[in-house]
Amino acid sequence: MSNFLLILVCITAGICFRKSGVLPKDAHKGINAWIIYLGLPAISFKYLPHLQFKPELLFLALSPVLVWAFGWIYITIYGRADKKMSKATLGGLKLTALLSNTSFVGFALIIAYFSEQEIGIAIICDQITFAILSTIGIFVAIKSSQDQKLDATLLFKKVVTFPPIWGFILALILPHFVDISPLSVFFDKIASTVGPLALFSVGLQLKFGGWASEIKHISMALLYKLMIAPLLVMIVAILFGLKGMVPKIAIFEAAMPTLVTAGIVADQYNLNPKLSNLVVGVGIALSFITTGIWWLVLTYSGAF
Repeated sequence: MSNFLLILVCITAGICFRKSGVLPKDAHKGINAWIIYLGLPAISFKYLPHLQFKPELLFLALSPVLVWAFGWIYITIYGRADKKMSKATLGGLKLTALLSNTSFVGFALIIAYFSEQEIGIAIICDQITFAILSTIGIFVAIKSSQDQKLDATLLFKKVVTFPPIWGFILALILPHFVDISPLSVFFDKIASTVGPLALFSVGLQLKFGGWASEIKHISMALLYKLMIAPLLVMIVAILFGLKGMVPKIAIFEAAMPTLVTAGIVADQYNLNPKLSNLVVGVGIALSFITTGIWWLVLTYSGAF
């Protein structure tokens, strides 16, 4: 119960602070910088050195790719059916309907529904998600934008300068050469800030105004993101006979709402920012219901 209370309080506080005007308009950027540059790398160093790699972890790493690939087909077909859809709107939907909020919301809900230890598994899924956003996602954003050209140098720079990816790599390599155990308390303290700050940041960015005019696009995007994507991952896990916590976490992470950063990228490249923000905001609100449904399925279906 305390974990759900933490989620509610942090997100509500973010919404209230934004509406009150107490904080600067872009206050969430400073919070996000802490999370990206310090928090997420600390989580990697806290959990990854103790993670025992098993063959099924490959499924966890591939699940975000699976969600993206099938989602691309789904949104492309939907875009072709809607003759009035602009190139920018289609690009915004491809960003916001295909990438899960595996850390900002995902970690908090995993702790609430499962346990904190499962973060060590989920971080693999999280790093692959950010890698997709930093490469294919940026490619989609540039190609869909009306006023920007594709730049291979920009794509490369986005990947090599993304701190969580370096934290992930170093956390896997350094413990084999250096004893980092004296820093375990330090990493634990920094990592513990990610959940509350990420949820507060989400609250600062949530916007719901004008959703009625975009209800069709929002519904199609969230139908895939919250229901079809995790169902797809679950079907593949069952077909391969996977059991245990790894497939559960893969499915649960696939059921997360839209990655907030994907909405930010859509806004930066002018890919129907209003729609993109609404998919993020409405998706987060609905996910507190849909993730509960998925937890019930994963817990009582007997499939895993």
